[in-house]
Amino acid sequence: MKILFIGDIVGRPGRAILRKILHDFRKREGLDAVIANGENAAGGSGITPRIAEEMFESGVDVLTSGDHIWKKREIYDFLGNTDRVIRPLNYPVGVPGRGLTVLELKSGAKVGIINTVGRVFMEAVECPFIKTRETAETLRRVTPVIIVDLHAEATSEKVAMGWYLDGLVSAVIGTHTHIQTADEKILPKGTAYITDCGMTGPYDSVIGRKKEGILERFLTQLPVRFEMAENDVQMHGVIVEIDDKTGKASSIKRVQEKG
Repeated sequence: MKILFIGDIVGRPGRAILRKILHDFRKREGLDAVIANGENAAGGSGITPRIAEEMFESGVDVLTSGDHIWKKREIYDFLGNTDRVIRPLNYPVGVPGRGLTVLELKSGAKVGIINTVGRVFMEAVECPFIKTRETAETLRRVTPVIIVDLHAEATSEKVAMGWYLDGLVSAVIGTHTHIQTADEKILPKGTAYITDCGMTGPYDSVIGRKKEGILERFLTQLPVRFEMAENDVQMHGVIVEIDDKTGKASSIKRVQEKG
């Protein structure tokens, strides 16, 4: 099977390029499923139920998220009533939503999807390593095909997770930094890996925001309102090919598509 994982969708520009190109891209590439990180889809920070539904109409099957999932209060109840938007599984017991889901394809094959958030330079949450491994071991009773979205800041934490889960999951895909890395590979036991699959949004920017505000913040250290950028919109991500019988990945290819 072929699965496209789309990097962090940023604001209206990121949503617009999906509406414009994703259905045709799915057909052209012969994709079986599309997963996307949508935690920044609402104005660059957070997501709402309406925006989630918009992205489903654009051709996304499941939305993952990260530390910004809590920015829009209206998503809380929605998380408890859907299995198509998931939040990091290593938040404390009792928070809204779930950290994993199982997507059934038209072929009957199933794809397990796990969302985890890192701890280095981020909030204190439960151990992403132990929690993700325990969850993956349980999911393998349902399907050998498992995709992990590791939403984390530190390269070292992401690389370590790839090695830790090699052979247990089909892919470990990094999100959060908005900059696509060039280290895609198949690890020795059959797990596809990339440190960050990039951003879907405006690239005439600093990770999606207008350059002027970001530069002012760096130069003065004063509070600045960061505005969404608009130009050079691109969809970044990776396509992973997986054996649906064994769960092992055979290839991972970076995607950079302009609108």
